[in-house]
Amino acid sequence: MTGKSRKAAVAAWIGSALEYYDFFIYGTAAALVFGKVFFPSSDPAASTLLALATFGVGYLARPVGAFFLGHLGDKFGRKKVLVLTVLLMGSSTFLVGCLPTYRQVGVLAPVLLVALRLMQGLSAAGEQAGANSMSLEHAPENRRAYYTSFTLAGTQAGQILATAVFLPVAAMPAAQLQSWGWRLPFWLSAIVVVAAFVIRRKLDETPVFEREAAAKLPVVLLFRDHWRDVIRVVVASTIAAVSTLFTVYALSFAVNDAGLAKTPMLWVGVLANVMALAAIPLWAKLADWIGRRPVFIGGSLGCAVLIFGYLGAISAKSYLWVFVVGIVMFGIVYSATNASWPSFYGEMFTAKVRLSGTAVGTQIGFAIAGFTPTIASAIGSWTGVAAFTAGLCLLNVIAVATGRETYRTPTAELGLRTTPAKAPLSAR
Repeated sequence: MTGKSRKAAVAAWIGSALEYYDFFIYGTAAALVFGKVFFPSSDPAASTLLALATFGVGYLARPVGAFFLGHLGDKFGRKKVLVLTVLLMGSSTFLVGCLPTYRQVGVLAPVLLVALRLMQGLSAAGEQAGANSMSLEHAPENRRAYYTSFTLAGTQAGQILATAVFLPVAAMPAAQLQSWGWRLPFWLSAIVVVAAFVIRRKLDETPVFEREAAAKLPVVLLFRDHWRDVIRVVVASTIAAVSTLFTVYALSFAVNDAGLAKTPMLWVGVLANVMALAAIPLWAKLADWIGRRPVFIGGSLGCAVLIFGYLGAISAKSYLWVFVVGIVMFGIVYSATNASWPSFYGEMFTAKVRLSGTAVGTQIGFAIAGFTPTIASAIGSWTGVAAFTAGLCLLNVIAVATGRETYRTPTAELGLRTTPAKAPLSAR
């Protein structure tokens, strides 16, 4: 069991890193380049707002993809979904790098951009839910948070790769950056597709899925028996607003409004994500020891406070405090939520609907979070943006606090409402 647990966790880490490299290079490009490449240059502020809106479109597609891919994963297996998602993500990302610009084809350019972003969103809808379900169902019962946390650690690694690749690209002269330089990170996704496909083809299906008789319509079973948990996951998942705000809006705000240099701001993201790689497994071990809820709630409350400090540091143009607060908030505090939610959400559902429940719940919540950069740009004031984000954090705290604690529940009994919340496990 241990060998398969490690194999599933490592595959989830590598696959998620490669998949989210694709997803996040789009966000970086949207903040730095797309407003000038795919939209009219007559109104720079409006162009930036439209470019950030296309980033949010990917999240809008994710709830739709969650229903489809969730059904496939609960009906035909977790492995099939994981192979499909990486192929869809890789091909759509590569094609973004091949698109003509607004100067070349006019309105067709942003139309094609949005279409490919929708494909990215459909792929991402099944990625984390599939990897989490795979890892959770292979994991030892007393280490489920630790093994499922590899998925989110992989996501952080993908952000590091995406930002690191853009560091030399962003340093190029503006003419080269806007003509062909921005395309390079997207073309590299061809390597991503091949590597992730090979890794995931070698995975074993989970024993829990193989033992269970698949439901004919998992989504019907999901909303009949678990609709409260779906709503809880939707609200809790709005914590992802911290990520989209940090990754996209804060970068755009710093460079385009506050006048800070691109390269230092990209380095903030790299260093914060490097810190997250170390923090996530440690928080996950704590979640296996004291429970999922206290770790998640602590991280969310911390983000509600620190977001004021981070945006305030950007507004004050203090590179020192931008680095310090950004790394603490996103690298350490936000990592507590990322370490605990993969197990916490998955443990709310039975194996028959686990992938559907996790996918649908998270992707609707992530869709809300995905438009945070657009909403933030419309709000304008950084204090208003911080207050809006803190409000979302408080909402997900309430959702998590009212949920069942599941860290002591045996894997076979997860999602069964008759199961005591603290049924005994084997010796920890």
